[in-house]
Amino acid sequence: MESKLVLITGGSRGIGAESALLAAKKGWDVVITYRNQISEAESIVDKILQLGRSALAIQVDVSNEQDIYDLFKTIDEKFGRLDAFVNNAAVITPISSFVDMPPSRIRDVFNTNVVGAFICAQEAVKRMSCNSGGQGGSIVNLSSAAARIGSPNEFIDYAASKGAIDTLTLGLSKEVASQGIRVNAVRPGLISTDMHADAGDKDRPEKLKKFIPMQRAGFALEVASSIVWLISDEASYVNGALLDVAGGR
Repeated sequence: MESKLVLITGGSRGIGAESALLAAKKGWDVVITYRNQISEAESIVDKILQLGRSALAIQVDVSNEQDIYDLFKTIDEKFGRLDAFVNNAAVITPISSFVDMPPSRIRDVFNTNVVGAFICAQEAVKRMSCNSGGQGGSIVNLSSAAARIGSPNEFIDYAASKGAIDTLTLGLSKEVASQGIRVNAVRPGLISTDMHADAGDKDRPEKLKKFIPMQRAGFALEVASSIVWLISDEASYVNGALLDVAGGR
């Protein structure tokens, strides 16, 4: 059988990197994107190649639509197919009260987390849709438990951007189901990744774990396991789901 290809944006670290490695272990060829972490991305590619799968890392800023179009053109040229897409690339900004968030920050968050995610999903649908000559496929959008919690006094802008991803998932799952494409979302909760340092508090998981019924932060691999299951044939009748991976919070 011909190998299937999954594209994972933001695949150089954290949940994206763990998803790339796990997908390769499950037999997928993998394309990952990165914005700045070239050495980390190359390391993930090397590990995938050692597993006997094809892999490619491409530098992409998903807030730049031309970067997205170039990314998918490269996939067309090098692989000629796309079977799954993990819409993972996102940014989070330093912890802030709502009234102190400058408009430039809000625009940056939404340009990456919403506009970029929408355009990536559009390009993936164009290639996977049976109505356009594709073979069907699966999209997993990375949302967040923040979409339903709201993240007051921390990053309401990030939470709102993930609320938009929930809506994208629900609407798109209904629109493209008849075209052979399943669309779902995973909503991680408090997960030990570098994003907490990006938000200005690397110790945030330890501080907040008391609010989790399981009394601990999650691990990136625990989220990746859900993502890779959703793109697999084992989830063939799962569509439009918002799957919380949040320890019960």
